Amino acid sequence: MDFKEFFKNRLRTLRKELGETQTQTAKAVGVSGRYYQNLELGENLPGIECFIALADHFGVSLDYLAGRSEDRRSSP
Repeated sequence: MDFKEFFKNRLRTLRKELGETQTQTAKAVGVSGRYYQNLELGENLPGIECFIALADHFGVSLDYLAGRSEDRRSSP
């Protein structure tokens, strides 16, 4: 599985765990709904600011979001 495929699945899983729509998540992290849809479709990868915002929103570490760790805890 390539990174885009992994990342879109991780985003979708985290979003569904929170019970949010794509629109709600997009608004929470400060991006357009279409931009977020493209992330979940695997068409785009986020820039660093969006990547950090996603990790903060989902309450996970950057390493977990990127698939480098299975430890969800974000650093204080």
